[in-house]
Amino acid sequence: MGMSVGSGGGGGGRRGRRSGKRALVSEINVTPMVDVMLVLLIIFMVAAPMMTVGVPIDLPQTQAKAMNSETQPITVSVNPKGEIYLQETAIPIDEVVPKLQAIATTGYNERIYVRADTAATYGIVMQVMARISAAGFTNIGLVTLQEQQN
Repeated sequence: MGMSVGSGGGGGGRRGRRSGKRALVSEINVTPMVDVMLVLLIIFMVAAPMMTVGVPIDLPQTQAKAMNSETQPITVSVNPKGEIYLQETAIPIDEVVPKLQAIATTGYNERIYVRADTAATYGIVMQVMARISAAGFTNIGLVTLQEQQN
């Protein structure tokens, strides 16, 4: 029951290190990465609602309830001058159906929203909707704003 006293004991504090040099740290410091990710999250949360629709249109107000949509719908817009936009790209009325067929990922069940300015001609809006419907698309909706309660 004796203790061995020798140089191989546990004292000294430099055991396992290179003499005179600092040991390499093989850990990743995630704090700066988390900070950057939080800043990006805040930026995208603020910027995302501003990037939804690019065509400026004064929508009519109705008492209809808001629609729930899980996927991003295709938007066809008609401005006061009668110009037609597919998403944010101006197109002639003859190209509405072929372009819709080209970008519809779920076929004729794709949700299509028609946005028309209050000053847009009723005839042009109906021509656009009739062409979309005649092509076989079934989920067509008109976009409006909810009326403000006084």
